[in-house]
Amino acid sequence: MALSQQVEESLKEAQGNLRNALAFSARNEKPFVSKQISDMIMNIESIIAFDAMSDKIEDILKNKNDDGSNGPSIFGFGGMM
Repeated sequence: MALSQQVEESLKEAQGNLRNALAFSARNEKPFVSKQISDMIMNIESIIAFDAMSDKIEDILKNKNDDGSNGPSIFGFGGMM
């Protein structure tokens, strides 16, 4: 199930705000503050990327089950292993 558009937009907005905070912290704060902010940015990016990857895997598995064949697997090999 994909992230709703509202959630994805909110995450991207938060990511933009954190990037802005990171720019200021790089000039005015101790390094650990910038590191923590960059970790938050990375975590948001990971949520968005994982959701997209999860949706692709779901689609592949659904299509594989719908056609009843042993077509390409999620690993790119055909048939059973």
